[in-house]
Amino acid sequence: MMVLRSSPASPFGRKVIIAAAFAGLTDKIEVIATNTSDSADAIFKYNPLGKIPALTLPNGATYFDSAVIVDYLDYLAGGGVLVPAAPADRFKTLTLAALADGIADASLLQVYERRLREVEKQDPKWPAWQEGKVIRGLAALENAPPAGARTIAHIAVACALGYLDLRFAGSWRKDHPNLVKWLEDFSVEIPTYAATNAQ
Repeated sequence: MMVLRSSPASPFGRKVIIAAAFAGLTDKIEVIATNTSDSADAIFKYNPLGKIPALTLPNGATYFDSAVIVDYLDYLAGGGVLVPAAPADRFKTLTLAALADGIADASLLQVYERRLREVEKQDPKWPAWQEGKVIRGLAALENAPPAGARTIAHIAVACALGYLDLRFAGSWRKDHPNLVKWLEDFSVEIPTYAATNAQ
């Protein structure tokens, strides 16, 4: 049994859990709740960066971050399940997944700034800089929502949008009707998305 250390609120951990279900590997993974703010948490033993998600194999090897884990899950599933095998499709998918991960990462950094840095030390330019990344990323997705067969790129986009719902009260929705519709369709087609909702 593999062990996935994650947190319900993590868009990257959620992405891995949905990817595992999509690849038919859910029964091979035990998910352990992880607190990256607790220096005594076991995550620091398995990932010296103290970041989630981290996947530990039965032989003790640990893979991180989520992109590496997803690649491993795709390998276990026989390849071409989460990431297309054909080069043109593969790199298009990986680029779209990177855009979605970038939106999630920039959103996380805004949350961390408010949560972890003392108020008097906060610089308003920093969250504004990160917000700009989110705005531009969402604009690109609104103009061209993910299409075609479901891949890790679709899962990553859904998880990034889900995190914006969780931490930013869904403020993205009013200006992105195409993405709202896309996420509604994704939620119906991929039931693990609703099942992993941290709200």
